[in-house]
Amino acid sequence: MSTLRWLRGLLARLSLRTRLVLLTVVLLTAGLVASTVVVHHLLRAYLQEQTDRQLVPAADLFARIPPSLSLNPTTTDRPLTKEAAERLSALNLFDTPAVLYLDAAGQSVGAAGTQPDTRPQLPAPATVVAHGTDPFTVSGQDGGPRWRVVVRPLADTARLLDSPSDPKAVSVAVATSTGEADVTVDRLWTISTTVAAALLAVLAAVGWFAVRSGFRPLTSIEETATAIAAGDLSHRVPDLAAPQTEIGRLATVINNMLVQIETAFAARADSEARMRRFVADASHELRTPLVGIKGSTDLYRMGALPTTEDIDRTMDRISGEAERLARLVEDMLQLARLDETPHHTGIPLQLAPTDLRTLAVDALRDVRALDPTRPVELTGPDDGAPASSAALADEAALRQVVSNLVGNAVTHTPGGTPIRIGVGTVDGHAVLEVADQGPGMTDEQAKQVFERFYRVDSSRTRSAGAGAGLGLSIVHSLVTAHHGRVELTTSPGQGATFRLLLPPVTDTIR
Repeated sequence: MSTLRWLRGLLARLSLRTRLVLLTVVLLTAGLVASTVVVHHLLRAYLQEQTDRQLVPAADLFARIPPSLSLNPTTTDRPLTKEAAERLSALNLFDTPAVLYLDAAGQSVGAAGTQPDTRPQLPAPATVVAHGTDPFTVSGQDGGPRWRVVVRPLADTARLLDSPSDPKAVSVAVATSTGEADVTVDRLWTISTTVAAALLAVLAAVGWFAVRSGFRPLTSIEETATAIAAGDLSHRVPDLAAPQTEIGRLATVINNMLVQIETAFAARADSEARMRRFVADASHELRTPLVGIKGSTDLYRMGALPTTEDIDRTMDRISGEAERLARLVEDMLQLARLDETPHHTGIPLQLAPTDLRTLAVDALRDVRALDPTRPVELTGPDDGAPASSAALADEAALRQVVSNLVGNAVTHTPGGTPIRIGVGTVDGHAVLEVADQGPGMTDEQAKQVFERFYRVDSSRTRSAGAGAGLGLSIVHSLVTAHHGRVELTTSPGQGATFRLLLPPVTDTIR
Protein backbone atom coordinates (compact mmCIF):
# COMPACT_ATOMS: atom_id res chain seq x y z
CA MET A 1 0.00 0.00 0.00
CA SER A 2 2.85 2.35 0.86
CA THR A 3 4.53 1.52 -2.45
CA LEU A 4 1.35 2.40 -4.32
CA ARG A 5 1.09 5.67 -2.37
CA TRP A 6 4.71 6.48 -3.16
CA LEU A 7 4.11 5.75 -6.85
CA ARG A 8 1.07 8.02 -6.91
CA GLY A 9 3.04 10.77 -5.24
CA LEU A 10 5.85 10.38 -7.77
CA LEU A 11 3.42 10.55 -10.70
CA ALA A 12 1.72 13.60 -9.20
CA ARG A 13 5.04 15.46 -9.24
CA LEU A 14 5.61 14.70 -12.91
CA SER A 15 4.28 16.86 -15.71
CA LEU A 16 1.32 15.68 -17.76
CA ARG A 17 3.60 15.39 -20.79
CA THR A 18 5.98 13.04 -18.94
CA ARG A 19 3.13 10.98 -17.52
CA LEU A 20 1.64 10.49 -20.98
CA VAL A 21 4.97 9.36 -22.39
CA LEU A 22 5.53 6.99 -19.46
CA LEU A 23 2.04 5.56 -19.84
CA THR A 24 2.62 5.07 -23.57
CA VAL A 25 5.98 3.35 -22.95
CA VAL A 26 4.47 1.06 -20.31
CA LEU A 27 1.60 0.08 -22.59
CA LEU A 28 3.96 -0.50 -25.52
CA THR A 29 6.25 -2.60 -23.32
CA ALA A 30 3.34 -4.68 -22.08
CA GLY A 31 2.06 -5.15 -25.63
CA LEU A 32 5.46 -6.10 -27.05
CA VAL A 33 6.23 -8.53 -24.20
CA ALA A 34 2.81 -10.14 -24.48
CA SER A 35 3.07 -10.50 -28.26
CA THR A 36 6.61 -11.89 -28.03
CA VAL A 37 5.60 -14.46 -25.39
CA VAL A 38 2.53 -15.50 -27.38
CA VAL A 39 4.53 -15.87 -30.61
CA HIS A 40 7.21 -17.83 -28.73
CA HIS A 41 4.72 -20.27 -27.27
CA LEU A 42 2.77 -20.60 -30.51
CA LEU A 43 5.93 -21.37 -32.47
CA ARG A 44 7.07 -23.90 -29.87
CA ALA A 45 3.64 -25.55 -29.92
CA TYR A 46 3.66 -25.61 -33.73
CA LEU A 47 7.11 -27.20 -33.94
CA GLN A 48 6.17 -29.70 -31.24
CA GLU A 49 3.03 -30.58 -33.16
CA GLN A 50 5.05 -31.08 -36.31
CA THR A 51 7.46 -33.33 -34.42
CA ASP A 52 4.61 -35.36 -32.98
CA ARG A 53 3.07 -35.82 -36.42
CA GLN A 54 6.27 -37.51 -37.56
CA LEU A 55 7.11 -39.23 -34.31
CA VAL A 56 3.80 -41.05 -33.79
CA PRO A 57 3.95 -42.93 -37.17
CA ALA A 58 7.54 -43.95 -36.37
CA ALA A 59 6.46 -45.34 -33.01
CA ASP A 60 3.59 -47.17 -34.67
CA LEU A 61 6.08 -48.65 -37.16
CA PHE A 62 8.48 -49.98 -34.51
CA ALA A 63 5.58 -51.36 -32.50
CA ARG A 64 4.62 -53.63 -35.42
CA ILE A 65 8.06 -55.09 -36.23
CA PRO A 66 10.11 -57.47 -34.08
CA PRO A 67 13.05 -56.00 -32.17
CA SER A 68 15.38 -58.36 -34.00
CA LEU A 69 14.72 -56.52 -37.24
CA SER A 70 15.87 -53.26 -35.60
CA LEU A 71 18.69 -54.50 -33.36
CA ASN A 72 21.97 -56.06 -34.46
CA PRO A 73 22.22 -59.57 -32.96
CA THR A 74 25.73 -58.98 -31.54
CA THR A 75 24.87 -56.13 -29.17
CA THR A 76 21.92 -54.15 -27.85
CA ASP A 77 23.63 -50.74 -28.32
CA ARG A 78 24.04 -50.15 -32.06
CA PRO A 79 22.63 -48.34 -35.00
CA LEU A 80 19.42 -49.31 -36.65
CA THR A 81 19.45 -52.04 -39.19
CA LYS A 82 19.40 -51.06 -42.80
CA GLU A 83 15.75 -52.08 -43.17
CA ALA A 84 14.61 -50.00 -40.18
CA ALA A 85 16.66 -46.99 -41.29
CA GLU A 86 15.12 -47.11 -44.78
CA ARG A 87 11.59 -47.23 -43.36
CA LEU A 88 12.32 -44.32 -41.04
CA SER A 89 13.79 -42.32 -43.92
CA ALA A 90 10.48 -42.59 -45.72
CA LEU A 91 8.82 -40.83 -42.71
CA ASN A 92 10.98 -37.67 -43.11
CA LEU A 93 11.90 -37.37 -39.43
CA PHE A 94 13.90 -34.35 -38.33
CA ASP A 95 16.74 -36.45 -36.94
CA THR A 96 17.63 -40.13 -36.59
CA PRO A 97 15.41 -41.32 -33.76
CA ALA A 98 16.41 -43.20 -30.66
CA VAL A 99 14.63 -46.53 -30.24
CA LEU A 100 14.46 -48.12 -26.77
CA TYR A 101 12.83 -51.48 -26.07
CA LEU A 102 11.36 -51.83 -22.61
CA ASP A 103 10.47 -54.95 -20.66
CA ALA A 104 7.41 -55.42 -18.45
CA ALA A 105 9.16 -53.57 -15.58
CA GLY A 106 9.87 -50.55 -17.77
CA GLN A 107 13.58 -51.20 -17.93
CA SER A 108 15.49 -50.80 -21.20
CA VAL A 109 16.41 -54.15 -22.74
CA GLY A 110 17.72 -52.82 -26.02
CA ALA A 111 18.40 -49.53 -27.82
CA ALA A 112 19.39 -48.44 -31.29
CA GLY A 113 19.63 -45.39 -33.52
CA THR A 114 21.91 -43.07 -31.49
CA GLN A 115 24.98 -43.21 -29.32
CA PRO A 116 24.37 -44.14 -25.69
CA ASP A 117 25.53 -40.77 -24.32
CA THR A 118 23.11 -38.84 -26.51
CA ARG A 119 19.97 -40.86 -25.90
CA PRO A 120 17.00 -39.49 -23.94
CA GLN A 121 16.89 -39.95 -20.21
CA LEU A 122 13.62 -41.71 -19.55
CA PRO A 123 11.86 -41.00 -16.28
CA ALA A 124 10.81 -43.67 -13.81
CA PRO A 125 8.78 -46.53 -15.31
CA ALA A 126 5.66 -45.42 -13.42
CA THR A 127 5.90 -42.00 -15.01
CA VAL A 128 6.37 -43.51 -18.45
CA VAL A 129 3.33 -45.71 -17.91
CA ALA A 130 1.32 -42.67 -16.71
CA HIS A 131 1.81 -40.90 -20.06
CA GLY A 132 0.23 -43.84 -21.87
CA THR A 133 0.35 -43.42 -25.64
CA ASP A 134 0.58 -39.58 -25.59
CA PRO A 135 3.86 -37.94 -26.62
CA PHE A 136 5.86 -36.34 -23.83
CA THR A 137 9.13 -34.47 -23.43
CA VAL A 138 12.16 -35.58 -21.45
CA SER A 139 15.59 -34.12 -20.92
CA GLY A 140 18.77 -35.40 -22.50
CA GLN A 141 21.70 -36.91 -20.73
CA ASP A 142 24.29 -34.56 -19.20
CA GLY A 143 22.30 -31.46 -20.08
CA GLY A 144 21.96 -32.37 -23.72
CA PRO A 145 19.02 -31.41 -25.97
CA ARG A 146 15.54 -32.38 -24.95
CA TRP A 147 13.72 -35.32 -26.53
CA ARG A 148 10.18 -35.90 -27.60
CA VAL A 149 9.13 -39.49 -26.72
CA VAL A 150 6.24 -41.77 -27.70
CA VAL A 151 5.77 -45.20 -26.10
CA ARG A 152 3.87 -47.96 -27.87
CA PRO A 153 3.27 -51.56 -26.79
CA LEU A 154 4.71 -54.11 -29.16
CA ALA A 155 2.19 -55.79 -31.36
CA ASP A 156 1.54 -59.49 -30.74
CA THR A 157 2.98 -60.44 -34.12
CA ALA A 158 6.19 -58.55 -33.40
CA ARG A 159 6.66 -60.35 -30.13
CA LEU A 160 5.93 -63.77 -31.62
CA LEU A 161 8.36 -63.24 -34.51
CA ASP A 162 11.10 -62.00 -32.25
CA SER A 163 14.24 -64.09 -31.84
CA PRO A 164 14.15 -66.31 -28.76
CA SER A 165 17.68 -65.29 -27.91
CA ASP A 166 16.80 -61.61 -27.62
CA PRO A 167 15.48 -60.14 -24.37
CA LYS A 168 11.75 -60.12 -24.12
CA ALA A 169 10.50 -56.58 -24.79
CA VAL A 170 6.88 -55.63 -24.27
CA SER A 171 6.98 -51.97 -25.46
CA VAL A 172 9.06 -49.67 -27.55
CA ALA A 173 9.92 -45.99 -26.91
CA VAL A 174 10.73 -43.93 -29.96
CA ALA A 175 12.28 -40.49 -29.35
CA THR A 176 13.57 -37.68 -31.51
CA SER A 177 15.66 -34.72 -30.44
CA THR A 178 14.01 -31.25 -30.22
CA GLY A 179 17.40 -29.53 -30.34
CA GLU A 180 16.86 -27.82 -33.68
CA ALA A 181 13.36 -26.71 -32.71
CA ASP A 182 14.63 -25.37 -29.38
CA VAL A 183 17.43 -23.51 -31.11
CA THR A 184 14.93 -22.03 -33.56
CA VAL A 185 12.58 -20.93 -30.77
CA ASP A 186 15.43 -19.51 -28.67
CA ARG A 187 16.82 -17.61 -31.66
CA LEU A 188 13.37 -16.22 -32.38
CA TRP A 189 13.06 -15.16 -28.74
CA THR A 190 16.43 -13.39 -28.88
CA ILE A 191 15.59 -11.66 -32.14
CA SER A 192 12.11 -10.70 -30.91
CA THR A 193 13.35 -9.23 -27.62
CA THR A 194 16.14 -7.33 -29.36
CA VAL A 195 13.83 -5.91 -32.02
CA ALA A 196 11.19 -5.11 -29.38
CA ALA A 197 13.71 -3.26 -27.23
CA ALA A 198 14.98 -1.26 -30.21
CA LEU A 199 11.44 -0.57 -31.38
CA LEU A 200 10.43 0.49 -27.88
CA ALA A 201 13.33 2.94 -27.67
CA VAL A 202 12.48 4.42 -31.08
CA LEU A 203 8.77 4.66 -30.25
CA ALA A 204 9.53 6.25 -26.87
CA ALA A 205 11.67 8.92 -28.55
CA VAL A 206 9.09 9.51 -31.29
CA GLY A 207 6.32 9.56 -28.68
CA TRP A 208 8.18 12.15 -26.60
CA PHE A 209 8.54 14.49 -29.55
CA ALA A 210 4.97 13.81 -30.69
CA VAL A 211 3.55 14.58 -27.25
CA ARG A 212 5.76 17.64 -26.99
CA SER A 213 4.50 18.83 -30.37
CA GLY A 214 0.91 18.03 -29.42
CA PHE A 215 1.25 19.96 -26.17
CA ARG A 216 2.69 23.04 -27.89
CA PRO A 217 -0.78 24.66 -28.16
CA LEU A 218 -1.35 24.03 -24.45
CA THR A 219 2.03 25.62 -23.74
CA SER A 220 0.90 28.62 -25.75
CA ILE A 221 -2.33 28.74 -23.74
CA GLU A 222 -0.28 28.58 -20.55
CA GLU A 223 1.89 31.48 -21.73
CA THR A 224 -1.26 33.44 -22.61
CA ALA A 225 -2.74 32.81 -19.17
CA THR A 226 0.53 33.92 -17.56
CA ALA A 227 0.53 37.14 -19.59
CA ILE A 228 -3.10 37.79 -18.65
CA ALA A 229 -2.35 37.15 -14.98
CA ALA A 230 0.40 39.75 -15.29
CA GLY A 231 -2.22 42.28 -16.48
CA ASP A 232 -2.01 42.06 -20.28
CA LEU A 233 -5.68 41.51 -21.13
CA SER A 234 -5.01 42.08 -24.85
CA HIS A 235 -3.07 38.82 -25.13
CA ARG A 236 -4.73 36.09 -27.21
CA VAL A 237 -4.13 32.40 -27.90
CA PRO A 238 -2.70 32.01 -31.42
CA ASP A 239 -4.36 29.73 -33.96
CA LEU A 240 -2.14 26.64 -33.69
CA ALA A 241 -4.76 24.03 -34.61
CA ALA A 242 -7.73 23.64 -36.94
CA PRO A 243 -10.99 25.10 -35.56
CA GLN A 244 -12.74 21.70 -35.57
CA THR A 245 -10.12 20.08 -33.30
CA GLU A 246 -10.27 20.04 -29.50
CA ILE A 247 -7.32 22.44 -29.22
CA GLY A 248 -8.83 24.70 -31.88
CA ARG A 249 -12.19 24.83 -30.10
CA LEU A 250 -10.47 25.42 -26.76
CA ALA A 251 -8.44 28.29 -28.21
CA THR A 252 -11.61 29.82 -29.72
CA VAL A 253 -13.51 29.57 -26.43
CA ILE A 254 -10.61 31.03 -24.46
CA ASN A 255 -10.20 33.92 -26.91
CA ASN A 256 -13.93 34.65 -26.77
CA MET A 257 -13.79 34.56 -23.00
CA LEU A 258 -10.79 36.91 -23.02
CA VAL A 259 -12.66 39.33 -25.27
CA GLN A 260 -15.56 39.36 -22.82
CA ILE A 261 -13.23 39.77 -19.85
CA GLU A 262 -11.34 42.59 -21.54
CA THR A 263 -14.61 44.25 -22.50
CA ALA A 264 -15.93 43.85 -18.96
CA PHE A 265 -12.75 45.28 -17.46
CA ALA A 266 -12.80 48.18 -19.90
CA ALA A 267 -16.46 48.82 -19.14
CA ARG A 268 -15.78 48.69 -15.42
CA ALA A 269 -12.84 51.05 -15.75
CA ASP A 270 -14.96 53.39 -17.85
CA SER A 271 -17.82 53.15 -15.38
CA GLU A 272 -15.48 53.86 -12.48
CA ALA A 273 -14.04 56.83 -14.34
CA ARG A 274 -17.53 58.18 -15.08
CA MET A 275 -18.58 57.53 -11.50
CA ARG A 276 -15.60 59.45 -10.16
CA ARG A 277 -16.41 62.23 -12.59
CA PHE A 278 -20.04 62.17 -11.53
CA VAL A 279 -19.14 62.31 -7.84
CA ALA A 280 -16.95 65.33 -8.54
CA ASP A 281 -19.62 66.98 -10.72
CA ALA A 282 -22.42 66.10 -8.30
CA SER A 283 -20.37 67.54 -5.45
CA HIS A 284 -19.91 70.71 -7.46
CA GLU A 285 -23.62 70.81 -8.37
CA LEU A 286 -24.65 70.27 -4.78
CA ARG A 287 -22.08 72.67 -3.40
CA THR A 288 -23.11 75.56 -5.66
CA PRO A 289 -26.70 75.94 -4.35
CA LEU A 290 -25.57 75.11 -0.83
CA VAL A 291 -22.92 77.83 -0.97
CA GLY A 292 -25.53 80.30 -2.25
CA ILE A 293 -27.98 79.38 0.51
CA LYS A 294 -25.28 79.53 3.19
CA GLY A 295 -23.99 82.86 1.91
CA SER A 296 -27.46 84.39 1.96
CA THR A 297 -28.14 83.17 5.49
CA ASP A 298 -24.76 84.49 6.65
CA LEU A 299 -25.61 87.91 5.20
CA TYR A 300 -28.89 87.87 7.10
CA ARG A 301 -27.23 86.91 10.41
CA MET A 302 -24.58 89.59 9.94
CA GLY A 303 -27.25 92.24 9.49
CA ALA A 304 -26.18 93.00 5.95
CA LEU A 305 -29.83 93.04 4.76
CA PRO A 306 -31.14 96.29 6.24
CA THR A 307 -34.28 96.68 4.14
CA THR A 308 -37.27 94.50 3.41
CA GLU A 309 -36.46 94.52 -0.30
CA ASP A 310 -32.99 93.13 0.42
CA ILE A 311 -34.48 90.37 2.54
CA ASP A 312 -37.05 89.49 -0.14
CA ARG A 313 -34.39 89.26 -2.86
CA THR A 314 -32.27 87.05 -0.62
CA MET A 315 -35.23 84.78 0.17
CA ASP A 316 -35.97 84.48 -3.56
CA ARG A 317 -32.37 83.48 -4.18
CA ILE A 318 -32.49 80.93 -1.36
CA SER A 319 -35.74 79.53 -2.77
CA GLY A 320 -34.28 79.23 -6.28
CA GLU A 321 -31.15 77.48 -5.05
CA ALA A 322 -33.23 75.14 -2.92
CA GLU A 323 -35.37 74.20 -5.92
CA ARG A 324 -32.26 73.58 -7.98
CA LEU A 325 -30.88 71.39 -5.21
CA ALA A 326 -34.17 69.51 -4.90
CA ARG A 327 -34.29 68.83 -8.66
CA LEU A 328 -30.76 67.45 -8.63
CA VAL A 329 -31.42 65.22 -5.65
CA GLU A 330 -34.71 64.02 -7.19
CA ASP A 331 -32.96 63.11 -10.44
CA MET A 332 -30.32 61.14 -8.56
CA LEU A 333 -32.97 59.30 -6.52
CA GLN A 334 -34.96 58.50 -9.64
CA LEU A 335 -31.92 57.00 -11.32
CA ALA A 336 -31.28 54.95 -8.18
CA ARG A 337 -34.85 53.60 -8.37
CA LEU A 338 -34.41 52.82 -12.07
CA ASP A 339 -31.30 50.79 -11.22
CA GLU A 340 -33.24 48.54 -8.84
CA THR A 341 -34.91 46.53 -11.65
CA PRO A 342 -33.23 44.94 -14.71
CA HIS A 343 -33.98 46.70 -17.98
CA HIS A 344 -36.21 49.10 -16.01
CA THR A 345 -39.19 46.79 -16.60
CA GLY A 346 -40.17 46.84 -12.93
CA ILE A 347 -40.78 50.61 -12.77
CA PRO A 348 -44.37 51.12 -11.55
CA LEU A 349 -46.25 52.90 -14.36
CA GLN A 350 -49.87 53.99 -14.47
CA LEU A 351 -50.61 52.93 -18.06
CA ALA A 352 -53.57 54.38 -19.91
CA PRO A 353 -54.39 55.30 -23.54
CA THR A 354 -52.54 58.56 -24.19
CA ASP A 355 -52.55 60.78 -27.25
CA LEU A 356 -49.00 61.98 -27.83
CA ARG A 357 -50.36 64.95 -29.76
CA THR A 358 -51.54 66.46 -26.43
CA LEU A 359 -48.02 66.14 -25.02
CA ALA A 360 -46.60 67.70 -28.19
CA VAL A 361 -48.90 70.73 -27.89
CA ASP A 362 -47.95 71.17 -24.24
CA ALA A 363 -44.27 70.87 -25.17
CA LEU A 364 -44.80 73.66 -27.77
CA ARG A 365 -46.16 75.88 -25.04
CA ASP A 366 -43.29 75.00 -22.71
CA VAL A 367 -40.75 76.13 -25.34
CA ARG A 368 -42.52 79.43 -25.80
CA ALA A 369 -42.65 79.90 -22.03
CA LEU A 370 -38.96 79.14 -21.63
CA ASP A 371 -37.84 81.35 -24.54
CA PRO A 372 -40.53 83.49 -26.14
CA THR A 373 -38.06 84.67 -28.80
CA ARG A 374 -37.29 81.18 -30.08
CA PRO A 375 -39.13 79.98 -33.25
CA VAL A 376 -41.02 76.73 -32.57
CA GLU A 377 -43.43 74.74 -34.75
CA LEU A 378 -45.59 71.62 -34.47
CA THR A 379 -45.32 69.13 -37.32
CA GLY A 380 -45.61 65.47 -38.03
CA PRO A 381 -42.59 63.18 -38.03
CA ASP A 382 -39.95 64.36 -40.55
CA ASP A 383 -41.70 67.73 -41.15
CA GLY A 384 -45.03 66.17 -42.23
CA ALA A 385 -48.41 67.27 -40.95
CA PRO A 386 -49.07 66.57 -37.26
CA ALA A 387 -51.35 63.61 -36.63
CA SER A 388 -52.95 61.76 -33.76
CA SER A 389 -50.62 59.24 -32.13
CA ALA A 390 -52.14 56.95 -29.47
CA ALA A 391 -50.03 54.88 -27.09
CA LEU A 392 -50.67 53.04 -23.84
CA ALA A 393 -48.41 54.98 -21.52
CA ASP A 394 -47.96 56.68 -18.18
CA GLU A 395 -48.76 60.27 -19.06
CA ALA A 396 -46.85 61.75 -16.13
CA ALA A 397 -43.71 59.78 -17.01
CA LEU A 398 -43.95 60.78 -20.68
CA ARG A 399 -44.43 64.43 -19.69
CA GLN A 400 -41.17 64.20 -17.76
CA VAL A 401 -39.50 62.67 -20.85
CA VAL A 402 -40.78 65.40 -23.16
CA SER A 403 -39.94 68.11 -20.62
CA ASN A 404 -36.35 66.84 -20.37
CA LEU A 405 -36.01 66.80 -24.17
CA VAL A 406 -37.42 70.31 -24.54
CA GLY A 407 -35.27 71.63 -21.71
CA ASN A 408 -32.23 69.97 -23.26
CA ALA A 409 -32.94 71.62 -26.63
CA VAL A 410 -33.43 75.06 -25.09
CA THR A 411 -30.41 74.80 -22.79
CA HIS A 412 -27.85 73.48 -25.27
CA THR A 413 -28.68 75.60 -28.32
CA PRO A 414 -28.05 79.35 -28.77
CA GLY A 415 -30.96 81.70 -28.20
CA GLY A 416 -33.23 82.09 -31.24
CA THR A 417 -32.39 78.60 -32.59
CA PRO A 418 -35.57 77.07 -34.12
CA ILE A 419 -37.10 74.01 -32.47
CA ARG A 420 -39.52 71.57 -34.08
CA ILE A 421 -41.85 69.20 -32.27
CA GLY A 422 -43.21 66.34 -34.38
CA VAL A 423 -45.98 63.87 -33.59
CA GLY A 424 -47.62 61.07 -35.57
CA THR A 425 -47.22 57.42 -36.54
CA VAL A 426 -44.29 55.73 -38.31
CA ASP A 427 -44.29 52.04 -39.25
CA GLY A 428 -47.00 51.28 -36.72
CA HIS A 429 -45.22 53.07 -33.86
CA ALA A 430 -46.50 56.10 -31.98
CA VAL A 431 -43.87 58.80 -32.54
CA LEU A 432 -42.98 62.06 -30.79
CA GLU A 433 -39.81 63.89 -31.66
CA VAL A 434 -37.99 67.06 -30.58
CA ALA A 435 -35.60 68.57 -33.15
CA ASP A 436 -33.35 71.61 -33.00
CA GLN A 437 -31.00 73.32 -35.41
CA GLY A 438 -28.22 73.79 -32.87
CA PRO A 439 -24.54 72.81 -33.05
CA GLY A 440 -25.30 69.07 -33.07
CA MET A 441 -22.97 66.32 -31.85
CA THR A 442 -20.28 64.06 -33.19
CA ASP A 443 -20.84 60.32 -33.62
CA GLU A 444 -18.78 59.60 -30.51
CA GLN A 445 -20.83 62.06 -28.46
CA ALA A 446 -24.08 60.64 -29.83
CA LYS A 447 -23.05 57.12 -28.70
CA GLN A 448 -22.59 58.29 -25.11
CA VAL A 449 -25.28 60.92 -24.76
CA PHE A 450 -27.76 58.52 -23.09
CA GLU A 451 -25.20 57.25 -20.61
CA ARG A 452 -25.66 58.39 -17.10
CA PHE A 453 -23.48 61.23 -15.85
CA TYR A 454 -22.33 62.05 -19.40
CA ARG A 455 -22.27 65.68 -20.59
CA VAL A 456 -21.23 66.94 -23.99
CA ASP A 457 -19.90 70.03 -22.22
CA SER A 458 -17.41 68.50 -19.82
CA SER A 459 -16.39 71.74 -18.15
CA ARG A 460 -17.80 72.72 -14.81
CA THR A 461 -18.12 76.34 -15.85
CA ARG A 462 -20.88 75.50 -18.32
CA SER A 463 -23.86 77.69 -19.08
CA ALA A 464 -26.46 78.42 -16.45
CA GLY A 465 -29.29 75.93 -16.29
CA ALA A 466 -27.19 73.06 -17.64
CA GLY A 467 -27.81 69.85 -15.72
CA ALA A 468 -25.51 67.21 -14.34
CA GLY A 469 -25.92 64.88 -17.32
CA LEU A 470 -28.85 62.91 -15.90
CA GLY A 471 -31.79 64.10 -18.00
CA LEU A 472 -31.24 62.05 -21.16
CA SER A 473 -30.40 58.95 -19.10
CA ILE A 474 -33.77 59.31 -17.36
CA VAL A 475 -35.42 59.75 -20.77
CA HIS A 476 -33.88 56.52 -22.05
CA SER A 477 -34.84 54.56 -18.92
CA LEU A 478 -38.46 55.73 -18.88
CA VAL A 479 -38.98 55.05 -22.59
CA THR A 480 -37.44 51.59 -22.17
CA ALA A 481 -39.88 50.92 -19.34
CA HIS A 482 -42.68 51.60 -21.88
CA HIS A 483 -41.14 48.94 -24.19
CA GLY A 484 -40.17 51.70 -26.58
CA ARG A 485 -36.90 53.19 -27.76
CA VAL A 486 -35.19 56.55 -28.30
CA GLU A 487 -33.41 57.34 -31.57
CA LEU A 488 -30.99 60.21 -32.07
CA THR A 489 -30.12 61.73 -35.45
CA THR A 490 -27.37 64.34 -35.32
CA SER A 491 -24.18 65.60 -36.90
CA PRO A 492 -21.92 68.58 -36.19
CA GLY A 493 -23.55 71.83 -37.33
CA GLN A 494 -26.80 70.07 -38.36
CA GLY A 495 -28.66 70.06 -35.06
CA ALA A 496 -30.11 67.05 -33.24
CA THR A 497 -33.41 65.15 -33.47
CA PHE A 498 -34.58 62.97 -30.57
CA ARG A 499 -37.36 60.58 -31.62
CA LEU A 500 -39.49 58.55 -29.21
CA LEU A 501 -41.01 55.38 -30.68
CA LEU A 502 -43.67 53.69 -28.55
CA PRO A 503 -45.87 50.67 -29.28
CA PRO A 504 -49.42 51.68 -30.27
CA VAL A 505 -52.33 51.08 -27.94
CA THR A 506 -53.45 47.81 -29.60
CA ASP A 507 -49.97 46.23 -29.56
CA THR A 508 -49.36 47.17 -25.95
CA ILE A 509 -52.70 45.75 -24.77
CA ARG A 510 -52.16 42.52 -26.68
